[in-house]
Amino acid sequence: MTPTSVQLIAAVLFALAVIHTFSTKYFEHLAHIQPRHAGIWHLLGEVEVVFGFWAMILILFIFATDGKHEAITYLDSRNFTEPMFVFVIMVIAGTRPILDFAAATVQRAAFLLPINQGMAMYFLLLAFVPLLGSFITEPAAMTLAALMLRDTLFSKEISTKLKYATVGVLFVNISIGGTLTPFAAPPVLMVAAKWDWDIWFMMTNFGWKAAVAVVVNACAVTWLFRNELGHVRQMDNTTVKKTPFLMVLVHLIFLMLVVVFAHHPAAFMGLFLFFIGFTTAYQQYQNPLILRESLLVAFFLAGLVVLGGQQQWWLQPLLLDMDDTAVFFGAAALTAITDNAALTYLGSLVEGLSQEFKVALVAGAVAGGGLTVIANAPNPAGFAILKGKFDEQSIHPLGLLIAALPPTIVAIIAFRVL
Repeated sequence: MTPTSVQLIAAVLFALAVIHTFSTKYFEHLAHIQPRHAGIWHLLGEVEVVFGFWAMILILFIFATDGKHEAITYLDSRNFTEPMFVFVIMVIAGTRPILDFAAATVQRAAFLLPINQGMAMYFLLLAFVPLLGSFITEPAAMTLAALMLRDTLFSKEISTKLKYATVGVLFVNISIGGTLTPFAAPPVLMVAAKWDWDIWFMMTNFGWKAAVAVVVNACAVTWLFRNELGHVRQMDNTTVKKTPFLMVLVHLIFLMLVVVFAHHPAAFMGLFLFFIGFTTAYQQYQNPLILRESLLVAFFLAGLVVLGGQQQWWLQPLLLDMDDTAVFFGAAALTAITDNAALTYLGSLVEGLSQEFKVALVAGAVAGGGLTVIANAPNPAGFAILKGKFDEQSIHPLGLLIAALPPTIVAIIAFRVL
């Protein structure tokens, strides 16, 4: 396939955007040492802004070379359902009634484990909540886990190593933990309908293997940091806030309905508007909605959709030249520099693929989904929520990559050996 000038420029801009994501820590540092221009440095240091910024450059280039009609036509051809869905699900999952319900559930479960309560809650946030993502969707699970970690463990004086190890395991476990069902993980969602993958297929080919890897990863990081976790009382023995049952039930119904209509933006956006009205009517049971974080994440994903739409010319031939084993490891590696849902979507466009090839492609895509912030759609949500607890309010991309490698290897072993 001979690329057009627009495709070549889009590939260059995509590469620059990837480099930019690994440089955000530097821009945040500049904001602290050069306060006179702190505004622009902070803007360039926001990971969630990166792909939207470079996507804007691409659209301006198309506008300059091909005219307004071509630029608008290309934008209209993109599917922004996923960014819109992630925005809505983040806001609803981050409300106080949902968080109180999740915290109460995790706390009760922690009492049943024969270990220190702080360690038990830490384990459950990295194991139970990611697996719960198979039913409430990965973005919702990421939002819940990240908010609970931010307000408990990360609000204490803990080591930087523990912070990065936690984020690395969380991102990997969320990526693989949503594969028990065909509707929760974005890379599975892209192909499940076309390839006729139902819940039974997902459970037998992905789910149980992912569950083993999730538990192993959570156990390993809990054991490695057992001494530090043993001295950190994450909940300070406080009682989880009491929210009226009816209020929790209404929020859960909204959450469930948004998941059910995840493919229909007109439906879930309408539900979201009703939800905003409901929360306004009962403000006494709400914390401020996480609108800023959710909008930033949606902007990030929308930028990825715009830039990623021009990468098919080099990604598709690269995938087709691989066998089952090569495509698994190739997908795991490529996921680090492009959204894993984009990879599987490109795979769904190719006819005549074997079942083994399809499984290997999706397994590799989800296994590598925790390596970088752009690897999996929910990652920017966790990044946006937790970054304020790191030095200079930024998670270093290289630190995340190093921290995510061990749990990624566990996921690879689970999918290839079990």
